[in-house]
Amino acid sequence: MSERIALFPLGTVLFPQGLLPLRIFEARYIDMVRRCMRENSGFGVVLINEGAETGPVGALADVGTYARIVDFGQLPDGLLSIVARGERRFRLVGGDLQKDGLHLGDVEWLEDEPSRLAESEYAALRATLLRVLADLDEDYPVGAARPEDALWVAGNLAQLLPAPADFRQRVLEVDDVRARLDLLESVLAGRD
Repeated sequence: MSERIALFPLGTVLFPQGLLPLRIFEARYIDMVRRCMRENSGFGVVLINEGAETGPVGALADVGTYARIVDFGQLPDGLLSIVARGERRFRLVGGDLQKDGLHLGDVEWLEDEPSRLAESEYAALRATLLRVLADLDEDYPVGAARPEDALWVAGNLAQLLPAPADFRQRVLEVDDVRARLDLLESVLAGRD
């Protein structure tokens, strides 16, 4: 059974547990943010396969991430600034475009099984992530570290990895969190 959500098509990928800062300036997304704040709801972030963020979108990726707004404010230039945290993955099974240009998507939720990592598992990945988070500090306010949580490690590491959007989308589409960690480990080791 599918559920209908507002979509925010972007040229980047958001992962569950990851943070994504956004500048909001189009009326359709300002309205969407207001609705999300008022209803305590979220929206779907989905990669644009054809088109542009500010123009017509031709095609969207099949898998995206549902996000909630965790911080907001106004930038010096007057634009709205938000930080969205990825919560859960979804598969896009349909959708349409509203008159105001906002995309709506019919989604089926993809479940990620919680997985606790043993102390020796993915030790290098976890150490790398913790170092990066310490360096970023307040620029990436992730909250309390959970290096034993496979979903937390995979989501934040994938979010921060400087990689092309198509590779990041490939990681997002992997259904098993340990397989995602294996893929990230092979990239960081230079094997992919």
